[in-house]
Amino acid sequence: MARMAGRRALFAAPVLLVVTFGVFAVAAASPFDPVKAYTGTAGLTATQENLDQIRANLGVDQPLVTRWWNWLMSALQGDLGNSSVLRRPVAEVVGERIGWSALLAVTAFAVAILLGTALGVLAARRRGGWLDRCVSSAAYTLEAAPAFWLGLLAIWFFALEVGVLPAGGLTDTASDVVTFGQVASHLVLPAAVLGISQLPWFFLYVRQGVADALDEDPVRGARARGLGEPTVLLGHALRSGMLPMLTLIGSRVPELITGALLVETVFSWPGIAAATVQAATSVDFPLLAALTVLATAAVLAGNLLSDVLYGLADPRVGFDG
Repeated sequence: MARMAGRRALFAAPVLLVVTFGVFAVAAASPFDPVKAYTGTAGLTATQENLDQIRANLGVDQPLVTRWWNWLMSALQGDLGNSSVLRRPVAEVVGERIGWSALLAVTAFAVAILLGTALGVLAARRRGGWLDRCVSSAAYTLEAAPAFWLGLLAIWFFALEVGVLPAGGLTDTASDVVTFGQVASHLVLPAAVLGISQLPWFFLYVRQGVADALDEDPVRGARARGLGEPTVLLGHALRSGMLPMLTLIGSRVPELITGALLVETVFSWPGIAAATVQAATSVDFPLLAALTVLATAAVLAGNLLSDVLYGLADPRVGFDG
């Protein structure tokens, strides 16, 4: 396992370098002017000399490679620079938002995996039954449903029509104190929406994997030995059927990140969505590069997690092979 993790780390380093350079290259080719975004309406009356001085202070007057290299060297020393739009240190902006985004993503992923696995096992046990047909039809429908549409639908029904859950935010409108109860109640809708948007793939993979495992000789032998149905399903069929699903975890991380940005925006969740949008539209080089590196690192970590889980679930797979 250690050797595999080491190889992945060596592979991740050049990937992150290419990604960060790509961010600066795309930003350099963008028609948006970071100086205009920084000055706002004051830039309309500023002299060209003042604008040039601001451009020099922001470092955007330097060549592309120079800007990227200076940012990279500072980042390796722990200095991610200052956001030109939010006018705060990038590390501070990311630090106060990343925890809320991680809470939402982890909760939603847990909902998708646990609920998708449970429904997949039940559907595979009675293939062609009413539960299998209903859940499979719903899964295929949800595959085509955008996360933001599910979020708006959830707000309309649960917040406006029924009134049992808050429509968004982190705390109640009249409260200025963050409490566990308020965070939990405000987390229900965005986490459920994001989790349900990811659920179809886990359900379909588990359903197919468990259904195939139930037809294999080891499972038939377990039933012939008189083992109970729960033991056959959970101890034999599920373990074999979940192997393909474990590889799905890594491939769903990019979609999870994209969905999280949309869901955070719909529910006004105080994560990194708003900062990402501001950084992209305002060509905020330091903030955009830091957020992109975080997203890329999450994808690489998801792929590593998939390999580790697959190796732990199937002893025949060698970590160092």
